[in-house]
Amino acid sequence: MPLSDINCKNAKPREKPYKLADEKGLFLLVHSNGSKYFRMKYRIDGKEKLLALGEIHPKTTLKKARTKRDEARDRIAQRLDSNGARREI
Repeated sequence: MPLSDINCKNAKPREKPYKLADEKGLFLLVHSNGSKYFRMKYRIDGKEKLLALGEIHPKTTLKKARTKRDEARDRIAQRLDSNGARREI
């Protein structure tokens, strides 16, 4: 089941970091210190990679994280590595 804004906001820190899955590789990573990050897991050339989409706060909402995920998936479909493109800028 996909995440909601309420689920993201109400996610409480635990002793160890944990993930709340959304869809299409997007998940919310909740650290033990209470920080929350949107991440996306993907594969390119058979290698698993992780893309950071931002820390959760008013500027990076679930809707914006999904938009960034879709943009990254478009680049991946064109065989462009999102992390590699970010490093070149």
